[in-house]
Amino acid sequence: MNSTSLKSFLTSHLNVDEQDILTLLSHCTTKKVKKDTFLLRKNERCSHTFFVEKGLLRQYSIDEKGKEHILAFAPESWFVTDRESSYFNAPSAYYIQALEDSQIVLIDENFIQGLSEKVPSFTNFNNRLLHNHIRHLQRRVNTLLSDSAKERYLQFIKTYPDILIRVPQTMVASYLGITPESLSRVRRELARKNQVNYLGASSRGIKKNTP
Repeated sequence: MNSTSLKSFLTSHLNVDEQDILTLLSHCTTKKVKKDTFLLRKNERCSHTFFVEKGLLRQYSIDEKGKEHILAFAPESWFVTDRESSYFNAPSAYYIQALEDSQIVLIDENFIQGLSEKVPSFTNFNNRLLHNHIRHLQRRVNTLLSDSAKERYLQFIKTYPDILIRVPQTMVASYLGITPESLSRVRRELARKNQVNYLGASSRGIKKNTP
């Protein structure tokens, strides 16, 4: 399999050797999926890490009242997976769904785990993914526990600078843990103060973070 974007990401972010990258790519598959396609459903076991070459995914859960809670978005050059399900071979509590027609690289978790025990650069690769995942989740928890709705929204723009015009406001509110009405008030307040325009256009150029 030839994935220029994944190869470029690994080279620039994770310091993986060229030959090891080729070994990894030979055990990956590329999949084109239509909007609304599920890559993972609740109670399935997650066996892959998904790298987004083109498009947009979301990871979310549904509570007993039927309300959706979005844990993460995954635009281009982001990874998304359910670490708990893959590591402990447990049923997933999440759904992973395409929000746009997307092209995804599927990285087999068992292959990565096995190879990381033998090849140092793959150990670093696996550890870096895990540490980035933990860092992202810790920031999410801290934001939800301590930040105001306004602060959550501004952090969202920094984390996902290109998402606002690609997803419904209800999904942004779900990610932020607030109601759509509260989100509308925050956006109007910021627009009046010229801190950020209503669609988040001032966020362009902000460097992406990788979870």
